Amino acid sequence: MEHLTPVQQKFVLHWGEMGTRWGVNRTVAQIHALLYIWPDPLNAEQICELLSVARSNVSTSLRELQNWGIVRVVHVMGDRRDHFESMKDVWEMFQVVMDERKRREIDPTIALLRECVDEAGRAKRDAESHKRLKNLLDFFESMNDWYAQMRALPSGAVARFVKMGSKVRRMLGLAS
Repeated sequence: MEHLTPVQQKFVLHWGEMGTRWGVNRTVAQIHALLYIWPDPLNAEQICELLSVARSNVSTSLRELQNWGIVRVVHVMGDRRDHFESMKDVWEMFQVVMDERKRREIDPTIALLRECVDEAGRAKRDAESHKRLKNLLDFFESMNDWYAQMRALPSGAVARFVKMGSKVRRMLGLAS
């Protein structure tokens, strides 16, 4: 089995660090990084060897990555073991991660904010809380609506839109 090159090791370690900052387990992020940059699908034993990680940790991490929808099982001719590969299209991968984060984080927050706004609106002593919660709910709902519009676009169109940054600023009269 090959070893990680210095560049691959640097990237995998950094991605693991960034993962912890994003609330993702370090090993999960490192395995994702490895599968993203590795040219061929890897089986669990190869991942264990390359990252010096316990088999149980690799299995748990692979399930998590599959649950996110950014890693999938593939089969290699002549090998009965499962092999794994990451999505390679970074724009599509970003959208899948954003969909999952929205489902896990934003949707429950919007639901809670709606409940809080309703409850605060009925309570006489919570007028200021009601106002602030309503502002926050309006913000989250606006961003959620914007996200739905962006998500309806093909990933190539989203990439072009994002890369238009300075052109959009000029179009809005905000260019410096």
